Amino acid sequence: MSVYAVIDFETTGLSPEYGARPTEIAVVLIDGDRILDRYQSLMNPGVPIPYDIQTLTGITNAMVRSAPKVETVMAEASDFVGDHPMLAHNAAFDRKFWDTELQRIKRWQQKEFACSLLLARRLFPQALNHKLATLVRTLHLPATGRYHRALADAEATAYLLQRIKQEIQHRFGLSAVSHELLIAIQSTNRNKLEACVERHLNTGK
Repeated sequence: MSVYAVIDFETTGLSPEYGARPTEIAVVLIDGDRILDRYQSLMNPGVPIPYDIQTLTGITNAMVRSAPKVETVMAEASDFVGDHPMLAHNAAFDRKFWDTELQRIKRWQQKEFACSLLLARRLFPQALNHKLATLVRTLHLPATGRYHRALADAEATAYLLQRIKQEIQHRFGLSAVSHELLIAIQSTNRNKLEACVERHLNTGK
Protein backbone atom coordinates (compact mmCIF):
# COMPACT_ATOMS: atom_id res chain seq x y z
CA MET A 1 0.00 0.00 0.00
CA SER A 2 1.52 3.37 -1.08
CA VAL A 3 -0.10 5.71 1.42
CA TYR A 4 0.79 9.41 1.33
CA ALA A 5 0.28 11.95 4.08
CA VAL A 6 -0.83 15.19 2.41
CA ILE A 7 -0.45 18.12 4.79
CA ASP A 8 -1.53 21.75 4.98
CA PHE A 9 -0.96 24.47 7.59
CA GLU A 10 -2.67 27.78 8.21
CA THR A 11 -0.44 30.14 10.17
CA THR A 12 -0.08 33.61 11.65
CA GLY A 13 2.62 34.58 9.15
CA LEU A 14 5.02 33.47 6.46
CA SER A 15 7.87 31.98 8.48
CA PRO A 16 8.58 30.60 11.95
CA GLU A 17 11.92 32.41 11.74
CA TYR A 18 9.98 35.63 12.30
CA GLY A 19 7.78 34.30 15.08
CA ALA A 20 4.88 32.92 13.02
CA ARG A 21 3.01 29.97 14.55
CA PRO A 22 0.41 27.55 13.16
CA THR A 23 -3.30 28.15 13.68
CA GLU A 24 -4.62 25.04 11.90
CA ILE A 25 -3.32 21.81 10.44
CA ALA A 26 -4.87 19.09 8.33
CA VAL A 27 -3.46 15.77 7.17
CA VAL A 28 -5.14 13.61 4.55
CA LEU A 29 -4.02 10.00 4.13
CA ILE A 30 -4.44 8.89 0.52
CA ASP A 31 -3.74 5.58 -1.18
CA GLY A 32 -4.05 5.69 -4.96
CA ASP A 33 -7.51 7.07 -5.65
CA ARG A 34 -8.86 6.51 -2.13
CA ILE A 35 -8.79 8.92 0.77
CA LEU A 36 -8.30 6.67 3.79
CA ASP A 37 -8.49 9.08 6.70
CA ARG A 38 -8.28 12.73 7.74
CA TYR A 39 -6.94 14.67 10.70
CA GLN A 40 -7.77 18.36 11.27
CA SER A 41 -7.50 20.70 14.21
CA LEU A 42 -7.36 24.38 15.01
CA MET A 43 -4.66 25.29 17.51
CA ASN A 44 -3.91 28.19 19.80
CA PRO A 45 -0.72 29.79 18.45
CA GLY A 46 -0.09 31.84 21.58
CA VAL A 47 0.36 34.97 19.43
CA PRO A 48 -2.22 37.24 17.78
CA ILE A 49 -3.38 36.50 14.25
CA PRO A 50 -2.91 39.61 12.05
CA TYR A 51 -6.10 41.07 10.63
CA ASP A 52 -5.13 40.44 6.98
CA ILE A 53 -4.56 36.75 7.73
CA GLN A 54 -7.85 36.51 9.60
CA THR A 55 -9.50 37.89 6.46
CA LEU A 56 -7.62 35.46 4.19
CA THR A 57 -8.27 32.29 6.17
CA GLY A 58 -11.41 33.10 8.11
CA ILE A 59 -9.61 31.92 11.26
CA THR A 60 -10.02 34.55 13.98
CA ASN A 61 -8.38 35.08 17.34
CA ALA A 62 -11.68 34.15 18.96
CA MET A 63 -11.76 30.81 17.11
CA VAL A 64 -8.36 29.71 18.37
CA ARG A 65 -8.64 31.11 21.91
CA SER A 66 -10.08 27.86 23.27
CA ALA A 67 -8.33 25.55 20.79
CA PRO A 68 -5.66 23.07 21.96
CA LYS A 69 -2.09 24.28 22.25
CA VAL A 70 0.16 23.92 19.22
CA GLU A 71 2.27 21.35 21.08
CA THR A 72 -0.72 19.09 21.72
CA VAL A 73 -1.95 19.24 18.13
CA MET A 74 1.50 18.68 16.62
CA ALA A 75 2.01 15.55 18.72
CA GLU A 76 -1.32 14.19 17.47
CA ALA A 77 -0.53 15.13 13.87
CA SER A 78 2.90 13.50 14.08
CA ASP A 79 1.33 10.27 15.35
CA PHE A 80 -1.25 10.42 12.56
CA VAL A 81 1.40 10.84 9.84
CA GLY A 82 3.58 8.07 11.23
CA ASP A 83 6.11 6.78 8.73
CA HIS A 84 4.16 7.73 5.60
CA PRO A 85 5.90 9.86 2.97
CA MET A 86 4.66 13.45 2.95
CA LEU A 87 3.53 15.94 0.33
CA ALA A 88 2.30 19.53 0.43
CA HIS A 89 1.53 22.26 -2.07
CA ASN A 90 4.44 24.69 -1.82
CA ALA A 91 6.08 22.23 0.56
CA ALA A 92 8.90 24.62 1.47
CA PHE A 93 6.35 26.64 3.45
CA ASP A 94 4.67 23.74 5.25
CA ARG A 95 7.92 21.91 5.94
CA LYS A 96 9.35 24.91 7.81
CA PHE A 97 6.42 24.86 10.22
CA TRP A 98 6.35 21.05 10.47
CA ASP A 99 10.05 20.85 11.30
CA THR A 100 10.07 23.84 13.66
CA GLU A 101 7.05 22.77 15.69
CA LEU A 102 8.20 19.15 15.98
CA GLN A 103 11.59 20.33 17.19
CA ARG A 104 9.83 22.33 19.90
CA ILE A 105 8.32 19.12 21.29
CA LYS A 106 11.47 17.06 20.63
CA ARG A 107 9.75 14.85 18.06
CA TRP A 108 12.03 15.52 15.11
CA GLN A 109 11.04 13.58 11.98
CA GLN A 110 13.48 14.08 9.15
CA LYS A 111 11.33 13.67 6.06
CA GLU A 112 11.83 14.69 2.46
CA PHE A 113 8.61 16.35 1.34
CA ALA A 114 7.30 15.95 -2.17
CA CYS A 115 5.90 19.24 -3.49
CA SER A 116 2.82 19.30 -5.71
CA LEU A 117 3.61 22.91 -6.72
CA LEU A 118 7.02 21.96 -8.14
CA LEU A 119 5.62 18.81 -9.72
CA ALA A 120 2.77 20.72 -11.36
CA ARG A 121 5.23 23.23 -12.81
CA ARG A 122 7.09 20.37 -14.50
CA LEU A 123 4.06 18.42 -15.67
CA PHE A 124 1.46 21.12 -16.42
CA PRO A 125 3.42 24.12 -17.75
CA GLN A 126 0.35 25.25 -19.71
CA ALA A 127 -1.47 26.29 -16.51
CA LEU A 128 -2.00 30.03 -16.13
CA ASN A 129 -0.18 29.75 -12.80
CA HIS A 130 0.41 26.95 -10.32
CA LYS A 131 -1.58 28.14 -7.36
CA LEU A 132 -3.74 25.39 -5.89
CA ALA A 133 -7.03 27.05 -6.87
CA THR A 134 -5.86 27.55 -10.46
CA LEU A 135 -4.76 23.93 -10.79
CA VAL A 136 -8.07 22.68 -9.37
CA ARG A 137 -9.92 24.62 -12.09
CA THR A 138 -7.45 23.83 -14.89
CA LEU A 139 -7.33 20.09 -14.20
CA HIS A 140 -11.04 19.82 -13.29
CA LEU A 141 -10.35 18.44 -9.83
CA PRO A 142 -13.11 18.09 -7.21
CA ALA A 143 -14.06 21.18 -5.25
CA THR A 144 -13.28 20.64 -1.56
CA GLY A 145 -14.38 23.85 0.17
CA ARG A 146 -12.96 27.24 1.09
CA TYR A 147 -9.35 27.81 0.07
CA HIS A 148 -6.92 28.78 2.84
CA ARG A 149 -8.56 26.41 5.27
CA ALA A 150 -6.34 23.47 6.08
CA LEU A 151 -8.65 20.51 5.44
CA ALA A 152 -10.08 21.86 2.18
CA ASP A 153 -6.60 22.64 0.88
CA ALA A 154 -5.16 19.30 2.01
CA GLU A 155 -7.99 17.42 0.27
CA ALA A 156 -7.55 19.48 -2.90
CA THR A 157 -3.83 18.75 -2.81
CA ALA A 158 -4.56 15.04 -2.35
CA TYR A 159 -6.67 15.08 -5.53
CA LEU A 160 -3.88 16.98 -7.27
CA LEU A 161 -1.42 14.26 -6.20
CA GLN A 162 -3.69 11.66 -7.79
CA ARG A 163 -3.73 13.65 -11.03
CA ILE A 164 0.06 14.11 -10.97
CA LYS A 165 0.62 10.38 -10.54
CA GLN A 166 -1.83 9.61 -13.35
CA GLU A 167 0.00 12.02 -15.64
CA ILE A 168 3.39 10.46 -14.88
CA GLN A 169 2.06 6.94 -15.36
CA HIS A 170 0.39 7.81 -18.65
CA ARG A 171 3.24 9.90 -20.05
CA PHE A 172 6.01 7.45 -19.21
CA GLY A 173 4.16 4.13 -19.32
CA LEU A 174 4.59 3.32 -15.64
CA SER A 175 2.44 1.08 -13.48
CA ALA A 176 3.32 2.91 -10.27
CA VAL A 177 4.98 6.12 -9.11
CA SER A 178 7.23 6.04 -6.05
CA HIS A 179 8.00 8.82 -3.60
CA GLU A 180 11.59 8.76 -4.79
CA LEU A 181 10.51 9.36 -8.39
CA LEU A 182 8.35 12.31 -7.36
CA ILE A 183 11.32 13.82 -5.53
CA ALA A 184 13.51 13.30 -8.61
CA ILE A 185 10.96 14.83 -10.99
CA GLN A 186 10.33 17.93 -8.87
CA SER A 187 14.07 18.67 -8.92
CA THR A 188 14.45 18.21 -12.70
CA ASN A 189 14.09 20.68 -15.57
CA ARG A 190 10.78 20.02 -17.30
CA ASN A 191 12.58 19.51 -20.62
CA LYS A 192 14.60 16.65 -19.12
CA LEU A 193 11.84 14.61 -17.48
CA GLU A 194 12.15 11.63 -19.81
CA ALA A 195 15.85 11.26 -19.01
CA CYS A 196 15.08 11.67 -15.29
CA VAL A 197 12.48 8.88 -15.34
CA GLU A 198 14.74 6.60 -17.38
CA ARG A 199 17.63 7.17 -15.01
CA HIS A 200 15.39 6.48 -12.01
CA LEU A 201 14.15 3.23 -13.52
CA ASN A 202 17.67 2.09 -14.31
CA THR A 203 19.35 3.10 -11.08
CA GLY A 204 16.59 3.69 -8.56
CA LYS A 205 17.86 7.27 -8.11
